[in-house]
Amino acid sequence: MTSICIFLGSNPGADPVYARAARDMGRELAVNGLTCVYGGSDTGLMKLLADSALEAGGRVVGVTVQALRDKEIFHPGLTELHVVTTMNERKALMTELSDGFVALPGGVGTFEEFFEIYTLSLLGFHSKPFGLLNINNYYAPLDALLDHAEREGFLKAPHRNAILRADTPADMVKLMMDR
Repeated sequence: MTSICIFLGSNPGADPVYARAARDMGRELAVNGLTCVYGGSDTGLMKLLADSALEAGGRVVGVTVQALRDKEIFHPGLTELHVVTTMNERKALMTELSDGFVALPGGVGTFEEFFEIYTLSLLGFHSKPFGLLNINNYYAPLDALLDHAEREGFLKAPHRNAILRADTPADMVKLMMDR
């Protein structure tokens, strides 16, 4: 494993624990020699992730679309910034550049990116590990929904158990590297 794609909020979140987790994740990636792939933003948790990885000597690759680049602020210190035309191209490139995927707390965009990776895995389009970093029990409601889907016969147990889970960035990076 040489790179991990991180999905996370472009906002900082309400609790400072999320900011600490983003910083810790960036540092963990760098000290383990893993390239950080993410959306390229210079705001919220995304900025903290990139800053900490870069400060620890890591490589950080941003992937965005031109429409967002025209209206948002992107991190000026990235190792690389790829600009593509569509969101589908963006997600495809992020998938291509990454050996695994982790979702930190975030909003609808984070959920969408995570579920696309999850779905592509279940359909056999990739066999890369993916996980939820459950900072402050952020993903407990999602776990409850997935448990409900399994009980109701809409999600098979092996598919339910495909998601890696950890409560700290260090534990998540170890799980990913052990795959």
